[in-house]
Amino acid sequence: MGGPVHEELAALRLVDHHCHGVTREDLDLAGFEALLSEGGRWPGSGISPFDTPVGLAVRRHCAPLLDLPRHAPAEAYLARRAELGTAEVNRRFLTAAHTGVLCVDTGYAPPGATNPRELAEAAGARAYEVVRLESVAEAVAARGVEPDAYGDAVRAAAEAAVRRPGVVAVKSVAAYRTGFDLDPRRPTPAMVTAAARHWLTAGGGRLADPVLQRHLLWTAVDLGLPLQLHVGFGDSDIRMHRVDPTHLTDWLHLTAGTIPVLLLHCWPYQRQAAYLAAVFEQVYLDVGLTLHHVGPARARTILAEALEITPFRKLLYSSDACGPAEFYALGALAFRQGLAGLLRDLVDADEMSLPDALRIARWAGAENARRVYRFPADS
Repeated sequence: MGGPVHEELAALRLVDHHCHGVTREDLDLAGFEALLSEGGRWPGSGISPFDTPVGLAVRRHCAPLLDLPRHAPAEAYLARRAELGTAEVNRRFLTAAHTGVLCVDTGYAPPGATNPRELAEAAGARAYEVVRLESVAEAVAARGVEPDAYGDAVRAAAEAAVRRPGVVAVKSVAAYRTGFDLDPRRPTPAMVTAAARHWLTAGGGRLADPVLQRHLLWTAVDLGLPLQLHVGFGDSDIRMHRVDPTHLTDWLHLTAGTIPVLLLHCWPYQRQAAYLAAVFEQVYLDVGLTLHHVGPARARTILAEALEITPFRKLLYSSDACGPAEFYALGALAFRQGLAGLLRDLVDADEMSLPDALRIARWAGAENARRVYRFPADS
């Protein structure tokens, strides 16, 4: 693939607006396979995560970055990975992504994963932090709090968390905990106290109460920072029918004019997310995570569906890389190739001019995220 749009995207240092740490541990076959798939590893099934689109993409596109031939067998791939060592492997894949800014969700990472500073050093990039609201609430509960003080305590803890240097956004994983088919209204203090009493009496732990989840979403509004929301594809904790983002429509009406809402990943709801981005000023979307799981060969199709009606200033890039550093390189490659191919064909069909295509490529790869997050000028 070539042409001016591809060259523009290849040269552009991407803003990866949602990602996670990578493992620092040397991985054997079982350890790598466990991180390769959202479903994990199924010992004894005879089914390997290498026998999936993302597994094929790793062997096709990541093997050459380890000085192996394309489509190298999994065993050879893991042997070469071990020979180089994880630090060198991480450096190669993170620099191959050619990313200038990383927004790191610190609420989840595999054991022993890099922190934002280490990630930035390996990538030659700047890293910022995304605070996961459920983690804040669960930490408040773990420290001990009375039910009638819970709401104010969570808000105070969230305000303290976002005041830390380098924090640029917050995130909610309501999709995993309750889904989006929630009462959109702000819960009253009495409702929050009653729900907190029930949750805390049961021992706290994983927050999955609908009222307390609503409280977190409205806390995000009060904080005033961009809010990232996991949408669609994820691990087996997801109940897919509950994470269609159009369930958020009434809440988006109520929160219009407040904070940017960033819909992450979105598959198989990329068209529903596009609708929301088209009709609500504050809604943006990406198809991160999706792109490396479908592989570069299918990335264009996903991006085309996401962009059918999405305003071009609303598409962002993320990798949602987590665990293997390969996902940074794969996500960036799939995004660049998919978007470049889509825009090139529109130019060839005279549906847009080349200057328009180049502008859209720059917007989606970096400038849209810079407008939303307002990074320091030197980023």
